[in-house]
Amino acid sequence: MKHTIALAITAAMLAGALPSFAQQPAPAAPARGGAGRGAAAPAAPAAPFAANIEAFRQADRANFPEPCQILLVGSSSIARWTTSAADLAPMKSINRGFGGSSAPDANFYFGSIVAPYRPRQIVWYEGDNDINAGRSPDSVVAEFNTFLALKDRALGTTPVYIIAIKPSRSREAQLATQAEANGKLKAIADARRDVVYIDVVTPLMENGRPKDVFVADQLHLNPDGYKIWTAAIKPVLAKRPPTKAPGC
Repeated sequence: MKHTIALAITAAMLAGALPSFAQQPAPAAPARGGAGRGAAAPAAPAAPFAANIEAFRQADRANFPEPCQILLVGSSSIARWTTSAADLAPMKSINRGFGGSSAPDANFYFGSIVAPYRPRQIVWYEGDNDINAGRSPDSVVAEFNTFLALKDRALGTTPVYIIAIKPSRSREAQLATQAEANGKLKAIADARRDVVYIDVVTPLMENGRPKDVFVADQLHLNPDGYKIWTAAIKPVLAKRPPTKAPGC
């Protein structure tokens, strides 16, 4: 079940009723319940990512990024990709990952972390934390479809690149559920011209297990892991986009 606040934000954005980025206040975050496998998680405290979003706003006020860059949005695997600008060069990119986020959070903050930048390509990485929180693959897919609806309304034909939910040693027990979600996300990419699926699972696996390319928590990639990640992602982004972002 989608949280009522997230639904209200989505409906308002699709109706074009939200204020501009410069005027939009930091919203209260949605609760973490919802349809999933296992018991629903307890409600989150108010605006758990408010500090992250405000930091992005402050950076933008100091030096707003030029339009038509590649926009990276997602959870900690994006936020911790601190070398993304150098790794994706000479393509220009903006990193708006915020650690701990899940797919509903990317939708909730769409008006702050996606729409204002008028990107030429959007890279989306969510689902990892959703599955870990007990949400179903169908829930991840439903949230991604909401993200696409928001994108269609605000940014038209701008292409979206899905990074597959990555395998990790700390979440090995979830590999089958992650694979199910990835399969459903890939099916969306196969059916839509403006969506591209990027497989990071295959290069991160070896002999049926995630490679030893993680920091001490066995969840987040180390520099060697990000080299594999970059090698899988960069060539796909460097190809001619399947659709063109308006104005780019």
